[in-house]
Amino acid sequence: MSAKPKAHLAPGIEDIRQAAIRLAPVAVKTPMLESPFLNELAGRRVLVKAEVLQRTGSFKFRGAWSAISALDETARARGVIAYSSGNHAQGIAHAASLHGISATVVMPADAPAMKLSNTQALGATVVTYDRVGGESREAVGEALALEKGLTLIKPYDDTLVIAGQGTCGLEIAEQAVAMGVDSADVLVCCGGGGLSAGIALALEADGPGFRVRPVEPENADDTCRSLVKGARVSNIGTPDSFCDAIVTPMPGELTFPVLQRLAGPGLTVSDNDVLNAMKLAMLRLKLVVEPGGCVALAAALRGESIQGDAVVCVVTGGNVDEQLITQALEVESIDPALG
Repeated sequence: MSAKPKAHLAPGIEDIRQAAIRLAPVAVKTPMLESPFLNELAGRRVLVKAEVLQRTGSFKFRGAWSAISALDETARARGVIAYSSGNHAQGIAHAASLHGISATVVMPADAPAMKLSNTQALGATVVTYDRVGGESREAVGEALALEKGLTLIKPYDDTLVIAGQGTCGLEIAEQAVAMGVDSADVLVCCGGGGLSAGIALALEADGPGFRVRPVEPENADDTCRSLVKGARVSNIGTPDSFCDAIVTPMPGELTFPVLQRLAGPGLTVSDNDVLNAMKLAMLRLKLVVEPGGCVALAAALRGESIQGDAVVCVVTGGNVDEQLITQALEVESIDPALG
């Protein structure tokens, strides 16, 4: 039996370290932030890894650059294709542009307007599909890749993408220890699990006192349910959630075994929890965070089922349309000082 191709294996720590070397000249080493107001609300220290300050406004640039920069010159020159609800799309578009190659991105027609326009502005050709009607982005992307000879870079089930996302975990281990925290739950917004798995693998090596906990919207909790069952289970249809960045059919084929081995129990949050977290991120941390990028902070602030004197949470993306920013600012705050 032949070995699986590299792109179909979970990365090892050396893959993550090599991705960090490739990313070092171009990626932002995002800060770890802390607010005394959020600490008071949560009843513990809340360290916030601000991936909204990464290039293209999300952690996805890490995986996109990792994958594209590792391609051989011939494959890279032919161009790349990806499918994404928006953040992977922008990461791929920008990384491809920096490499001087073409990128095609398959995006849902109902994706947030900012994500669609940003992806096009970053130089990618956008092909839309009918997510609500049940059209398969995978089928569209794979057909175009075959037709045009493009390299398909999946949003999470790709070794080099997971390795790139894992570089965030290397930074978390270093930054949290520098802030006096050497053991804590690390809450990560979770869709297909590329970031959660990558961080878990990095922390296994560099931060054994830290444990990843995936966080999802309560009506799109496929990873949480899969961890309980011990096998991948899917969401039914397309869940009705404004956390579009992390609504996926089921955990990844590569990512779930990593989470099953290394992650703690998953957590879920309500839409109202998310809106409150978005408001507090803006007013207390000065960060604009999209709904899917804020579920980890929402869980940290609610605090249920979290042990210890500190918690780390990753705010993963900030590409949000204006109306949702307004909606978040108008929600009744859980911070009594804000009203």
